[in-house]
Amino acid sequence: MPYTAWSALVDIGAIAALLLVGKLLRANVGIVQRLLLPASLIAGALGLALGPRGLGWIPFSDQLNTYASILTAVVFGAIPLTESFRIRRGLLTNARVMWTYSVSSYVLQWGLGVLFSITVLAFFFDVPPGFGLLLAAGWAGGFGTAAAVGTTLAQAGWADALTLGFTSATVGVIVCIVGGLALARWRGTGRGRFADLPESWRTGLVRDDAEREPLGHATVSASSLEPLALQFALVVVVTFGGYLVTKGVAALFPAVAVPVFAAAFIVGLLVRIVLDHTPAGAYLDGTTVRSISGGATDVLVAVGIAAIVPSIVVAYAVPLVLLLVFGTVFCVAVFRYLTPVMFGERWLERGLFTWGWATASIATGLALLRIVDPKLESGTVEEFGVAYIAFAPLEIAMAIVAPLVVIAGFSGSFVAATVTLGVGLLLVALLLKWPAKRMAETS
Repeated sequence: MPYTAWSALVDIGAIAALLLVGKLLRANVGIVQRLLLPASLIAGALGLALGPRGLGWIPFSDQLNTYASILTAVVFGAIPLTESFRIRRGLLTNARVMWTYSVSSYVLQWGLGVLFSITVLAFFFDVPPGFGLLLAAGWAGGFGTAAAVGTTLAQAGWADALTLGFTSATVGVIVCIVGGLALARWRGTGRGRFADLPESWRTGLVRDDAEREPLGHATVSASSLEPLALQFALVVVVTFGGYLVTKGVAALFPAVAVPVFAAAFIVGLLVRIVLDHTPAGAYLDGTTVRSISGGATDVLVAVGIAAIVPSIVVAYAVPLVLLLVFGTVFCVAVFRYLTPVMFGERWLERGLFTWGWATASIATGLALLRIVDPKLESGTVEEFGVAYIAFAPLEIAMAIVAPLVVIAGFSGSFVAATVTLGVGLLLVALLLKWPAKRMAETS
């Protein structure tokens, strides 16, 4: 059956319906609430089970992976347009410890994953050089980075990478929630319970009008153009610009393949620079763009999981399981041994939050944090918010550069660079006594 515009409607309509089903399950089913499962993950799992590779009840087209690539470009292209962080001076001392801790654990997950793959897995299994990237791409990176890295590896000839990347990210969410709840009970000494979470966190429904936040602000009059349409058009133009850049590069340099998401990010950055230096910048609403980007991420998660090819997962099952078990051991070790050294008395809150984003996402980390810190009094969120200003560029750069470096045959150099950076930052922080100074200021 040929792919037409109506095929796209069937795909989008089915995914939208599954997202609504996922939302209903999260709002009404206790076990789904206790596992903190996002509606997008539920939708993706249902799409996989009911789609062509499952029961065959939903007639998805064969373009789901293409949707995932486009949505990844949307998410990355929107990032520069949503930047709104502001530094508060009083948090800098604490934030530098959080930054060191976050960057170190992040780059080590990338480097050690590749090291484990090329020194252990490759000895027993026929896995590609980029196999070890699947750990950090799916866990610390999340679905967006998994899609980005998987797309780059697929363009380089490893077509199975996208499915395995989404599988890694899906398992990461499960490890995050199950492991996070277990760690909270193990180390939390009864300080927090699931029942202590606000209803909006448990059910995902914001019932109180006073708690409802606006999706954005109207910067133009609807008499000329609907305000949402303006922001949406800007995001789409940036994404389309990234696509045109890749086509231009391919025409000029046929041997060079630039990922669309990377080009979209650069275009978005250039557009943001122009807007910031012209009166037009006053009409960019970062809050609305963030909502658009967040919606694209939800659809990306659902589409990505629904597009997983079970036969590919089965073919790589043993090395993939070993890689993810290694990742679990690494994250537990960071939580148990590194966090207390870096944060002292109130290390549990920061460790549990970091466990969340290191295995799944910042949003899930916040949910886990609320279990042991219901009122968010520990300062974890503020510290991470400031630290993320300098952490975000590295996170984006890693998603773009890491697969290119490994594809080029520099896996060993990549491991050496990431491990040196991760361990080096920790040693510098300890030698300069940043953790001790932080504890002294907060005591």
